[in-house]
Amino acid sequence: MGHVHGPNAARQPGLHLKYVVDPRAEAAGFASAHGASMASLEQVLADPAIGGVLICSTTDQHLGHALAAVGAGKAVFCEKPIDLDLQKVLAAQPRFDDARFLLGFNRRFDPQFARLKQQLDAGVVGKLETLHLVNHDPAAPPPGFIPTSGGLFKDFTIHDLDMARWLMGEEPVEVYATASCLVDPEIGRQGDVDTARCVLKTASGRLCVISNTRRSGYGYDQRIEAFGATGMIRAGNVERDTVHTLTDAGSTGAPIMPAFAERYRDAYRAQIDHFAEVVHGRAEPFTSYADGVAALTLAEACAWSAQHGEVFKL
Repeated sequence: MGHVHGPNAARQPGLHLKYVVDPRAEAAGFASAHGASMASLEQVLADPAIGGVLICSTTDQHLGHALAAVGAGKAVFCEKPIDLDLQKVLAAQPRFDDARFLLGFNRRFDPQFARLKQQLDAGVVGKLETLHLVNHDPAAPPPGFIPTSGGLFKDFTIHDLDMARWLMGEEPVEVYATASCLVDPEIGRQGDVDTARCVLKTASGRLCVISNTRRSGYGYDQRIEAFGATGMIRAGNVERDTVHTLTDAGSTGAPIMPAFAERYRDAYRAQIDHFAEVVHGRAEPFTSYADGVAALTLAEACAWSAQHGEVFKL
């Protein structure tokens, strides 16, 4: 993710990428290409010229790095999730009460999803009743990724859980999830699942269905359907180009975006643009530590429900 966020920070007029912290020697070429130099984390945090830190390390390092950066008085952008252990995240929460901390739920910054949210809030289709979120990866990750990922719900579904909270405007009070290993048997042998359906219910009765799989076979499938009292708002997939050919044999068009970096390119840029405003004290973080706690709580609820076959009540 540093290869996504670093270049965006380097191109942002309000930011200057000064250092890259990475134990791998090959990162020096990446740093040089973006006008930065290599340094240790201690050097970075001791430098008074540093206003903000982008934490793109492995998930098991997120919380420790965030605590160190917040303790040094820096603004912090941190990739999701904050940590895989909810109890550690809750115990550390008071340290972030007054921190400038932005969590990497990039989908809230996607222009299409933001437009859908604006229309929902404006009541274009009346009061929201149900929500359908589709999040399908194009292909399964390498087996070596699974043991440290936190599992499907904490690594993957957590994006959808944040989107559900944001779009519904209410906290879920019931969660039901069911899951299987249908894509790669090796994922199952490592104790994880690769296909899931989750149902969330709020206190007012609003429902959200989340569809997840590690393999679509046709690209990076990212869709939202929001059903209100008087209609539906839909945000569809982004295609590689807008050229469609229609003949008497039918119609053809370009495939959808192949992976997250391409599909959410604009969202990632907007996220770093927002972080620049946070660093300069001109904006409050749009996605907070508390949002991370809530999404991780729901991810654990989904995992428990899938394991026990029961509804989890929050």
